[in-house]
Amino acid sequence: MNTREHSLNNNPNLTKKNIHIVEKILSKNDLKANELREYYKNEGLYTINLMSSPGSGKTTLLENLADFKDFKFCVVEGDLQTNRDADRLIKKGIYAEQIATGEACHLEAAMVQRAFQTLKTQGALKNAEFLIIENVGNLVCPASYDLGAALNIVLLSVPEGDDKVLKYPTMFLCADVILISKADMIDYFGFRVSQVQEDMQKLKPNIPIILTSSKDKKSLEILKDFIIEKKKQGYCSQHSF
Repeated sequence: MNTREHSLNNNPNLTKKNIHIVEKILSKNDLKANELREYYKNEGLYTINLMSSPGSGKTTLLENLADFKDFKFCVVEGDLQTNRDADRLIKKGIYAEQIATGEACHLEAAMVQRAFQTLKTQGALKNAEFLIIENVGNLVCPASYDLGAALNIVLLSVPEGDDKVLKYPTMFLCADVILISKADMIDYFGFRVSQVQEDMQKLKPNIPIILTSSKDKKSLEILKDFIIEKKKQGYCSQHSF
């Protein structure tokens, strides 16, 4: 022990305190999400995490996107129960693997990995350029679980109201783009797009906001082209779950 250490240890005016330096360790889900990123890369897939409350139109959106011949994708579908959404997509000719989470209000990376392997075994990945993960309908829980996606899309449907951004900030902080779905109903509900824009500027500025409607094919084409462009750019979300 040197003179300085001896002096400090024996100084009656100093209070000793042990400080533990803890290194941040990735959670089990984060480690699995990193594995998924490698899987996606190896298969040449650009992966999208689609999040929203129930009934916002996620599955309907995917059904409509299937009509574009230059947009080849397969789907991991998450719900608490039933295969209904996956069955809808399969009828449209889309490879879709359903995950029934039971009581879990979100998808986790391990669940997605199992579904991914099933799709691979089925040959679904061979002609697909995109993998779309339709998360469990919920504006809270999915915001905490990294699924390794390159692009996080959050839907806000017009009937939900224009006040949700600041009510559910954790979810909207995830967003790399926001879709205002069922936009054909804006006038009926008095929905203010300007309110969503204003709230997002406070929460997470400069996030693209796209209006979509299943009745307006042009709006869907704009979204489709946006996603294709993000893939070309090699865009990868910087959001930390």
